[in-house]
Amino acid sequence: MASVPVQIDLLTRTPSPRSADSVCDPALADGPWTLDATPGLPLPAPTYGAGASRFDVAPPTTPVQQQIPAEYRRTPAPELEERIRAAKAALGDRLVVLGHYYQRDEVVQFADVVGDSFQLAQASRAAQEAEFVVFCGVHFMAETADLLSREDQVVVLPNLAAGCSMADMADIDSVTACWEQLEALYGTEPDADGRVPVVPVTYMNSSAALKGFCGDHGGIVCTSSNAAQVLEWAFQRGQRVLFFPDQHLGRNTAKAMGVPLSQMPVWDPRKARGGNSAEALTDARVVLWRGWCSVHARFTVDQIAQARAENPDVRVVVHPECPAEVVDAADENGSTQYIQRVVDEAPAGTAFAIGTEVNMVRRLADARPDLTITCLDPVICPCSTMYRIHPAYLAWVLESLVAGTVVNQVKVADDVAAAGRVALERMLAVRP
Repeated sequence: MASVPVQIDLLTRTPSPRSADSVCDPALADGPWTLDATPGLPLPAPTYGAGASRFDVAPPTTPVQQQIPAEYRRTPAPELEERIRAAKAALGDRLVVLGHYYQRDEVVQFADVVGDSFQLAQASRAAQEAEFVVFCGVHFMAETADLLSREDQVVVLPNLAAGCSMADMADIDSVTACWEQLEALYGTEPDADGRVPVVPVTYMNSSAALKGFCGDHGGIVCTSSNAAQVLEWAFQRGQRVLFFPDQHLGRNTAKAMGVPLSQMPVWDPRKARGGNSAEALTDARVVLWRGWCSVHARFTVDQIAQARAENPDVRVVVHPECPAEVVDAADENGSTQYIQRVVDEAPAGTAFAIGTEVNMVRRLADARPDLTITCLDPVICPCSTMYRIHPAYLAWVLESLVAGTVVNQVKVADDVAAAGRVALERMLAVRP
């Protein structure tokens, strides 16, 4: 029988017996519009909202969502679903809805394509016939869809405040300052094999500006699905890699390729030379940016030990955005697409403890009632920013399109777009 230890019922705010002493923020039960700005009033302080990212600092540049019309905030869920289906039917082939694995079920049920960031990037480029691409994900994903779609296509993000705390940990000014310091240390001349001193690699979870930076500086984008292949690509062209913004994906991937931890210093953008000695940076193979995913940073070795104590036969699978000690303690690790595949292929009776976002874990459990599937984290907090997408916002943007009005369009500036496409096309050419 499939089971996921739900820490808190998001409607009744009832904690589960397993962890009644510590619950995720009960504000998750509130509509995300409680965090939206009211037109005519001062903007609220940027916040990611309840969930795993609630303690991260949202920068002043965090996108703000204005209040959606009251009718959508007040409409019961069944009626919202009917209106979404009607709007999709009215738009027909003019529309494609993309949904990330981490979206809540109430939203992902309306997606024409569901996948991880690599799959949805491919779907964005493939959706050439649609006039509108509505992306149920977060801001950097919608930017990527805009970069890969036709010039005349319109990309819409249902809630502009659906950002990414990890992506916000690396901004163009900080990365440019880092790059200038590394160039001053390494120089710019290639070695005898034609490899430049350093190649920038940005994780998909980054702004279009950083993708453009990589395009301009001979770099590339990666996802968790093809990170190893991308690092191989980068090492063929460079002596070192600057990897941002997720230190854990960079560390776990490079370590599996044989790069010792001693050659992977962490760059803290708040410190001179990233807080490293010149010798450490000179000896480096991979310079890791000090960034992380607040969802995957919650998983611990103790949680794995507890899962094994409860069931010695449990199969522990975690995402490579988890800390290295968690990845080492797990049976296997891989992207969201990989986790989906291993569960799909598992024989009946298999027990899994999975370290990734809870909406996906719950969906996996529902799809395979012949398995036992639990989330490693007993205090189950969804991604705060993914959770900002709600059926009310989806209904609003779709009905606006039916009425001939585009709201919440995401458009990458022309001076960034060309270079960003270069880095993304390099990524898409490196198959996982």
